[in-house]
Amino acid sequence: MTQRDVSYETSPHPAVIHSSVIHRTVTNSPLFFARFAGVLYLVNIACGLFGEAIARGHLVVAGNAAATAHNIAASELLFRAGILGDLLMHITDIPMTIIFYFLLKPINRDLSLLSAMFSFLQTAILCANKLTLVLVLVLLGNGLGTGYGGGADLRGFSTAQLESLASLALTMHENGFAVGLIFFAVSAISGGYLMYRSGYFPRTLGILQIVAGVCYLINSSALLLNPAFAARLFPAILVPAFIGEFGTCLYLLIRGLNLPKWNELAKIQQESPLAFSGN
Repeated sequence: MTQRDVSYETSPHPAVIHSSVIHRTVTNSPLFFARFAGVLYLVNIACGLFGEAIARGHLVVAGNAAATAHNIAASELLFRAGILGDLLMHITDIPMTIIFYFLLKPINRDLSLLSAMFSFLQTAILCANKLTLVLVLVLLGNGLGTGYGGGADLRGFSTAQLESLASLALTMHENGFAVGLIFFAVSAISGGYLMYRSGYFPRTLGILQIVAGVCYLINSSALLLNPAFAARLFPAILVPAFIGEFGTCLYLLIRGLNLPKWNELAKIQQESPLAFSGN
């Protein structure tokens, strides 16, 4: 076998090279990332609804600590699944935030970074806030099968006291969630503004995101400043927020973005980055 034959046999097949180029082009495309963000957004929304509306929504009885404790003890697996669903929601927050920073950077790099930082801060707060739900399990027996206060450190508490403490932990979780959503509201408003200005996302989408952020901000602020007023606003105040987030999710899944427009702005930013850093 000649050297020429060896070279011919060891060279990659043109079809393999073509397939590799296509793969790199697809996976590096902003359109791919936009649609992947849509998938993550859908998982995020589904996990959030499961944890809040299905798991805790079916177990927590407002104003009745004893009934709430009984429901959680009787359906402990559902309560635990709600915590796991929440954590999965927060896991998807991280890549979503990075992708949105990448997609919105051609409009204003600094504002896109600021939006991402507020989103990361929200995720950190809400992850730490999940410890209040773990505390509920500890107070109600932690799956030890010995009734409330399964740990030796809690045997000095009465059943009513443990129920009240568990209810307090759930209230702390609700307020901690409100604190985290304030930072998410700022992220949604700034991100929505960039979407509105982008040209590669519909302006309607940007408006919906801004409305969602304003609704979260009003709801959380009311809960912290005037809980009675917040109770009158809830859940109607969150309907526009859900529409805004779910609408963004569907658009990302179906359309992604206007790729030629994104490429045009990204090229301009690369050629003169200072023009976009504070625009």
